Amino acid sequence: MSAPGATAVATPVSPMLVRLAAEKATGALLRDHGTLYLVDGRVVHAESPAAPGVDVLLTTGGRLPREGWDEAVDRAGAHRAVGRFLVDSGRLHDGELEICHLGAVFDAAFFALSPTSGPTRFRYGVGHWFGTVRPVSAEAVERETVRRRELLDAVWPYAAVDTSPVVPRRAAPGQTVGARQRALLAAADGRLTPAELALALGRPAFHTLLDIRRLAAAGLVETPLDPAPAPPPPPLPVLLPALPVADPDIALLRRLRDALEAHL
Repeated sequence: MSAPGATAVATPVSPMLVRLAAEKATGALLRDHGTLYLVDGRVVHAESPAAPGVDVLLTTGGRLPREGWDEAVDRAGAHRAVGRFLVDSGRLHDGELEICHLGAVFDAAFFALSPTSGPTRFRYGVGHWFGTVRPVSAEAVERETVRRRELLDAVWPYAAVDTSPVVPRRAAPGQTVGARQRALLAAADGRLTPAELALALGRPAFHTLLDIRRLAAAGLVETPLDPAPAPPPPPLPVLLPALPVADPDIALLRRLRDALEAHL
């Protein structure tokens, strides 16, 4: 039975992920928009070009000096124990690492599991150099991905704003926003997309998208419309019956001309 308030996943976001979880597989699930790493069928890491990694969340966010991160990768990356090294060396507390890493996993998984027409592949036995911090069930990852999709659509159901440069609008008299959204608007220069803003600010990409959609709903950023569907191709002209003429090429041209004129 699902926990109260949990979002049920009627149709799996990724049937292959569900199957791999049932198999208790270990390896890397590769999709167009990112990769999920599994150990014994549970998700231990995720990464996506659309989401800042743990390094950005820790260093750009100000919690860890960049040199501290680089040292951890140099000394523990080959052993797939970067996370453990950060704790054992006193750079992070266990709870800090767990919270940051879980946030990064759910953030990257949201984009990695986005709808795609490309192939989904699984490479058995492949691990990630960061190492295991706290495994998450595939069911929890799928459920959270669906919940986040529904939340975005409930706030502002036009996804074009997710990938367009963020262009601030002037606030109405008396209109205010919170500190986090003010910082986001201050960084928006009309050229950076939400993903680029998340990277620059060291914030999770999903939460940045959510703030952008809230700002769009409030009229505080430009709101590009979703692209309209392509119009259907025009019907092919119907050729008229052939007339007996001496030159078949001239007859064909006349039939094409008459058919085109009839459809104008």
